[in-house]
Amino acid sequence: MRRTVRGVAAVTTAVALTCGGVVAAQATGPDRGPDRGAVEARVWVTAADRSELLAERPRVAFGTAPSTHPTIVVDPDHAYQQVDGFGASITDSSAALLAGLPPAVRAETMRKLFDPVRGIGVSFLRQPVGSSDFTAAAEHWTYDDVPAGQTDFALRHFSIDRDRAQVLPLLREAKRLNPALKVMATPWSPPAWMKTTDSLVGGRLQDDPRIYDAYARYLVKFVQAYAAAGVPIDFLSVQNEPQNRTPDAYPGTDMPVAQQLGVIEALGPKLRLASPRTKILAYDHNWATHPNDVAATPPGSDPETDYPYEVLRGRASRWVAGTAFHCYYGDPSAQTALHEAFPDKGIWFTECSGSKGVTDPPAKVFRDTLTWHARNVVIGTTRNWARSAVNWNIALDSTGGPHNGGCGTCTGLVTVQPDGSVTTDAEFYTIGHLAKFVKPGARRVASTSFGTTGWNGQIMDVAFRNPDGSTALVVHNQNDDPRAFAVDVGSRTFEYTLPGGALATFTWPRSAALRTTLDRVPLEGATATSPLGGDPGLAVDDDASTRWSTGAAQVAGQYLRLDLGGRKSFRRVALDSGGEVGDFARGYELAASDDGRTWRTLRTGSATGQLTAVDLPPTSARHLRITTTTAAPNWWSLADVRLYR
Repeated sequence: MRRTVRGVAAVTTAVALTCGGVVAAQATGPDRGPDRGAVEARVWVTAADRSELLAERPRVAFGTAPSTHPTIVVDPDHAYQQVDGFGASITDSSAALLAGLPPAVRAETMRKLFDPVRGIGVSFLRQPVGSSDFTAAAEHWTYDDVPAGQTDFALRHFSIDRDRAQVLPLLREAKRLNPALKVMATPWSPPAWMKTTDSLVGGRLQDDPRIYDAYARYLVKFVQAYAAAGVPIDFLSVQNEPQNRTPDAYPGTDMPVAQQLGVIEALGPKLRLASPRTKILAYDHNWATHPNDVAATPPGSDPETDYPYEVLRGRASRWVAGTAFHCYYGDPSAQTALHEAFPDKGIWFTECSGSKGVTDPPAKVFRDTLTWHARNVVIGTTRNWARSAVNWNIALDSTGGPHNGGCGTCTGLVTVQPDGSVTTDAEFYTIGHLAKFVKPGARRVASTSFGTTGWNGQIMDVAFRNPDGSTALVVHNQNDDPRAFAVDVGSRTFEYTLPGGALATFTWPRSAALRTTLDRVPLEGATATSPLGGDPGLAVDDDASTRWSTGAAQVAGQYLRLDLGGRKSFRRVALDSGGEVGDFARGYELAASDDGRTWRTLRTGSATGQLTAVDLPPTSARHLRITTTTAAPNWWSLADVRLYR
């Protein structure tokens, strides 16, 4: 289902698909390596007012001078999840539109979408198994339809011929343009003869082991048929949005946890034999159960608001690689909560569509979509363990169609206009800022970020280390006004200012000059206290978007005490005051203790900016105390205290 996202019209508009955007970004030469002088970062920017669209700006050099601005500290050696790709879906609607373009226009559009060098390099596609609401056909279908009242347990009527004319040729072309492209498949409904309603719209799978087995074989035959047609399937979920119990005139299935587990138990061993490369993903629905889905729960049934947890706790989870999420209700932090509960299972973000109001001005549509998707999809999902970030339709027409039921206000990465021209929507650029620069196989790496998905007007970011050792840093200015910030890598720094609402990607090559020489000291279990109130624990939560603050002007003697949870060895303490400019201690004393009673002074000094790195001789202690030694009119804030050894 497609719904307005958390009260924000996550909408897109069209911008001319000309060489002035992405292609112009390719006009410069190759990255300069460390043997050619100072290390520089390349910069691409998309502005909320469309004045720049993935446009490359002049390079910026790393220097050694410290900065007074909020500082994004990137640690390329501290890695998290691996990346599979970023993209959208060539739905039946998208395929009909793209296939109907003049050959030269279609070739140019596909190049701009999928070519990693001359386009944005879309690297992940999520394909419907059968029809969804986005079909150009008058009737919905699956790959094994029979007249009402009949069955086909032998799957004699199974055929993917419907996809051979448009969908499969486009998928093969996409894979030719980007050989690293991964493909996920998702059914909106099993064949109607397998369901309680004998209809593709609504109902449940019949609770019968023979049906589970037939559905599992149906999915395997699809995977085999697509592979034989030149489109291997990398990921497969067994039901799109299994808690959407009342689809709006389009295929959908209410699939309770027990049924999903039953299907996976039947599917797992068959799929492993037929297609070992294909991973099963569970759930494939919202970050949180939508209230409408709870309200539509049949009387006496459990709404199963912890659906993904129940699936991963089940016996069938041994066949499951992880969980897929959508954006239409809840918050990306749900992904981290699930990761912490099941750290050996992956997380993929697989659907989010913008929608545009009929009366919304194009400028507002573009800005709202760019900024919401930048916060929640580009950065929010990936900072919360997603291995993919995927929009919905890759192409729609100017009316948001064609579609059969479902969303009437959705938008795609590109729009096919009535005159046959193709223009780009905001999602083209949000996905482009990831897909063009973050390659499959990359890993997200540590970076401090001051913004939140709920909007707090700060700079937020996410960083990746590519397989070739290069780094890509994606930064979004949430505020409507320009914001200045710094980027620090291995004690080398550059400063930058982004326009209000802008999204940017910075890339730089692997370089000895940017090598991180210190390792981060884990602070799990650390606690903090202060007589000044507030929540001192926010200074040690490894989240620079939260902060502890005095709530009053600085005076000498204010302090924060840290219990590190055990004796730690370190030789640098980073005092990060976060995004509130000026909230750093003008003078400080850093002291250590083994028992929390007897203290020894490690260093005194003064600071001039948001990030203060205090270098020490090798030190070992359980307790730290940070005390102000100078008065100032600003509050004193600590967003993050970090230790390095």
